[in-house]
Amino acid sequence: MKRLTIALLLIIVASAFSVEKTLKGTWEYLGGIYNGKKEVAPTDYTLQRKYTDTTFEAFGTDSANKPEKFEAGNYTLKSDTCIETETYSSQPSKLMGIPMHYLYEVRNDSLILKGKLPSGMVVEEYWKKVK
Repeated sequence: MKRLTIALLLIIVASAFSVEKTLKGTWEYLGGIYNGKKEVAPTDYTLQRKYTDTTFEAFGTDSANKPEKFEAGNYTLKSDTCIETETYSSQPSKLMGIPMHYLYEVRNDSLILKGKLPSGMVVEEYWKKVK
């Protein structure tokens, strides 16, 4: 009986410290590495992703215009993997409906996504949380 009580208490304490994984918030693109070539963020406009608990929307905006949505989709986080499935693209896309697996890491206010696109391109993107 004593062992059962201790085991139950350990489960309760462990579950109290578990954190639901989410990317919820607004993230701004800082640049990336594409097939080994470094690329900085554009200076004449910004790219942002707005994540809820299960979805995302991507916007491009410059100082003169309102944000324009160019991509949206669903995502799930499993261990160190972010699985994104594009459900909307303002341009023709080869990623529509295809689950993309990225290794992800959140460090303080930074998000790093690493993966390989169906085209074979190896990507590593850097995002900063702004909201």
